[in-house]
Amino acid sequence: MVDDVYLMDNEEAITHLKSIPSFECFTEEDLNRLLDVSEVRTYRENECIIEENSVDKRVFYLIAGQAKVVKNGRELIILRRTGDVFGEMGVITGVARSASVYAMKNTSCLIVDLAGIDRFDETNRLTFKYLIFRSFAEIMANRLKNTTDELVKAKQALEEIKGQ
Repeated sequence: MVDDVYLMDNEEAITHLKSIPSFECFTEEDLNRLLDVSEVRTYRENECIIEENSVDKRVFYLIAGQAKVVKNGRELIILRRTGDVFGEMGVITGVARSASVYAMKNTSCLIVDLAGIDRFDETNRLTFKYLIFRSFAEIMANRLKNTTDELVKAKQALEEIKGQ
């Protein structure tokens, strides 16, 4: 139940985090350290999780529920899988959020404050950031591939229309 996720203790949170591909290589000690600079929060249906044009150093991992990404009032994608990440572009670029994200039903997220990781000792800071940013690179590579596939489909459809 989603509300139970919001009330979970560190042990339960770690169990959920271990199911997220980005955190598979983290030890239990690492995950506890990550939870020290993170928050697990449940959002209600239609509640705004991230507001377009806002700025912060937090990245969100979907634990349970569903969230929709909206840009200029247009729905772009629905996030459904445990471990889906959003908010990473603002963290990477340091610029304002390019889209809003809304809970579609009760939705729980792990919210990692990367500014908190900056307070870790040098070895841990570098290790954590490497692992998190490596997962960002994988996510962005997949998104680029999907965007390229969509572009190819759109070009083919346009050529078919021109040929008629």
